[in-house]
Amino acid sequence: MQTRRVPLRKCLGCGEMKNKKELIRIVKPAEGDVFVDLTGKANGRGAYICKSVECLNAAKKKKQLERSFKANISEEVYKKLEEQINDA
Repeated sequence: MQTRRVPLRKCLGCGEMKNKKELIRIVKPAEGDVFVDLTGKANGRGAYICKSVECLNAAKKKKQLERSFKANISEEVYKKLEEQINDA
């Protein structure tokens, strides 16, 4: 019996490849605003970040989310991410 491959994604903050389930997904749909995807299945362009405040701060400082989505990211999205990290 074959073992399933575990999907890996790159964190925007630290740049490490990690298991998709260990990361938080941020999505920008074709039409609409950027939001935090708790299910991991929403349609649109996705970016991932570790569940650590250090990675969030690094991504924010380097403006990695803005680069990934080629759009301005509101402070509200960063606050929502910080809440998700603190709850975990």
